[in-house]
Amino acid sequence: MATKHDKPKPGEKPARQDAHASATALDLKPGTLSAENQAYFDKCLEKLGFVPNVLVAYAHDDAKLSAFAALYNDLMLAPSGLSKLEREMIAVAVSSVNRCYYCLTAHGAAVRQLSEDPVLGELMAMNYRAAELSARHRAMLDFAVKLTEAPHLVGEADRAALRGVGFTERDLWDIAAVAAFFNMSNRMASAVDMRPNAEYHRQAR
Repeated sequence: MATKHDKPKPGEKPARQDAHASATALDLKPGTLSAENQAYFDKCLEKLGFVPNVLVAYAHDDAKLSAFAALYNDLMLAPSGLSKLEREMIAVAVSSVNRCYYCLTAHGAAVRQLSEDPVLGELMAMNYRAAELSARHRAMLDFAVKLTEAPHLVGEADRAALRGVGFTERDLWDIAAVAAFFNMSNRMASAVDMRPNAEYHRQAR
């Protein structure tokens, strides 16, 4: 039987990249969900047709699932001076720097859906600097990426650049919070080899 380390024959195609049977590489048994979290999973099934694997991954510990979901929903869905699309754009730009397969796949799909522009989704994942962006969006993503790549270099000039394109003080907080959250999420996803649901690959193409 061939393995992934065997030398391919000329013209041979790579093995089909099927989705993993489990959400992560860790053998963690599902815990007992609270009524609130079970309702959350049921709502995902109703609205999406599946439960995102990131939630499945956290389901070994109901308290951790609750904490993760509460912070995610607050940052990505609660009222903000940033649109939902802008928050998803930050998620993908940060995940591109960190090469996070799960978040690039899941949140790239969200950018495609919210923007109704599959090309923008690909640009966010590959190189946002190649996209035709407004000054607002370029400044927002430049800040999020600098915070990801060199947080110790972020200074007042970077905050001033955001103010200069119309972001408020609260907006600055929200940009930083979303970028910071996805840096954490990217590292957890990479650490446990979290795999995105197959449905994400087909969405909004």
